[in-house]
Amino acid sequence: MAAPLLTIDLDALASNWRTLARQMAGETGAVVKADAYGLGAAQVAPRLAREGARTFFVALAEEGAALRRILGEGPNICVFNGHMEGDAPLIRDARLVPMLNSIDQMVMHVEALPGHPFGIQLDSGMNRLGMEPAEWAALRDIATQQAPELIMSHLACADDPSHAMNAHQLRVFREMTDDIDAPRSLSATGGILLGPDYQFDVARPGIGLYGGLPFVDAVPVAHLDVPVIQVRDVAPGESVGYGNTWIAERPSRIATIAAGYADGLHRIMGPEAWVYAGESRCKVVGRVSMDLIGVDVTDAGTVPDTVEVLGRHQSIDTVADAAGTIGYEILTALGPRYRRRYVGS
Repeated sequence: MAAPLLTIDLDALASNWRTLARQMAGETGAVVKADAYGLGAAQVAPRLAREGARTFFVALAEEGAALRRILGEGPNICVFNGHMEGDAPLIRDARLVPMLNSIDQMVMHVEALPGHPFGIQLDSGMNRLGMEPAEWAALRDIATQQAPELIMSHLACADDPSHAMNAHQLRVFREMTDDIDAPRSLSATGGILLGPDYQFDVARPGIGLYGGLPFVDAVPVAHLDVPVIQVRDVAPGESVGYGNTWIAERPSRIATIAAGYADGLHRIMGPEAWVYAGESRCKVVGRVSMDLIGVDVTDAGTVPDTVEVLGRHQSIDTVADAAGTIGYEILTALGPRYRRRYVGS
């Protein structure tokens, strides 16, 4: 088969959740938006539920409704984007908890679904989603009388423990919520790692579950092996790929592998990217094209049938560095042409 193989290790996923959960005094949930960061919510979410996750977070009501069909009646499913126009049937039928982000959303929710559970999202300084302090001050007495399921905010700079924004947002969040009798959540993966002051009642790990930074102790979850289609000898002075951007300086063996930017391996990563042939680190040469990538396997000895792009030798963040991006984008861009294999119970 010429299709690359994406292996998702559910045991590694579960191990990452347990490691983060051990650092929490309160509850550890799980973020499974964007189809579990591209790895498959239908497989990922049930495994996390078996490990003990009781609260799941998605971005959209549509994602929440799909997740309810996967998980059944038990777990709580919170919707970050809140209650949007037209969401009421999904929220009601799937028993979702919208994290209301504004007075307008609060009014819409209460009018459309009186008595239905909801949460509140507050803006502690990120200026993305949530009620700002003045807006919250006008609404808090009314909102808290209706017993929100959760009050949350989101840290902008938790991946940098020394950043002053962390302490600023913690202070603002406390000022907005310290006298409220409701469960609180401030931390995703990075916030958990900042320590107990940031953890509150519920944490929402996302990228750390899937093997990404800032969780440096994460076990790799996604393993990507790409078939070698052809190997050719290239003489000094000959070029490889579009635009003649790479020219051999020595007699070289070049493997063409069966993946490209249509598969989420970004074109921009070519000059900085590497793959592994067995234990040998091999340079990507020439431009990444839609379906094909050239790799210098001159020093690899025996060329294997496949090369490793993600897995034991390099993480999603290593690949992301080559593209000038972050591990989230690498995971969520992994394309539909990959054969997928799930390992672990």
